[in-house]
Amino acid sequence: MRKTASLSLLALGLGIASLVEAAPLSPAPNKSGPATQGNFYCCNDSNGKQVCGDILPQPCYGRAYRELGQSGRVVREVEAPLTAEQRAQRAAEEQRKKEEEAKQKIQQRKDQALLDTYGSEEDIEAMRLRALEEVNKSIKVAEARIEDIRGLRKKYENEAEFYKKKKMPAEVQKGLNDTEFEIKAQQSIIEAKKKEVAGIQAKYDEDRKRFIELRHRPVPH
Repeated sequence: MRKTASLSLLALGLGIASLVEAAPLSPAPNKSGPATQGNFYCCNDSNGKQVCGDILPQPCYGRAYRELGQSGRVVREVEAPLTAEQRAQRAAEEQRKKEEEAKQKIQQRKDQALLDTYGSEEDIEAMRLRALEEVNKSIKVAEARIEDIRGLRKKYENEAEFYKKKKMPAEVQKGLNDTEFEIKAQQSIIEAKKKEVAGIQAKYDEDRKRFIELRHRPVPH
């Protein structure tokens, strides 16, 4: 019985030893760089020479490097740390992209509103005419008001003729001053309305142009 037990223990020991010899050895973790089993790390040093190692070589610190698998193919590329200037440039580029995206979203909302407002080019022209009609009415009212005031002013001017060599009565002078002020005020209104007409024309010209572009743009597939 003792002989049989000894033989069994010997066989068990030999089996364990063969398993240990057959098992692949795993590389020890490396604190100075990434360590992936069986991979290599390569970069170009300060002289442009390629250096590689199963752990990240010292010359690769702070540089871009490539991680190669056991087949020799690149499995990962790591960029070099950015300089302060590069970080600033990247931040500026990201900000520019955000602003561009925001502009595109605003334009998309405007385009949708345009398509929701008008059903055809004729609709645009109809709304243009209504807007111009309202402004032109205001201009005509101001022009009529100026004619009325000029008639009133003529009365004060005629009275003032009698006082060329005398002191003009206060009410006559006040009438002249008030009518002059009112005429200038109405003229300012007319000038503002004429600018409004130009703005309306420009707006509907732009709406029409963009509407045609949107209606004739290619349909995405």
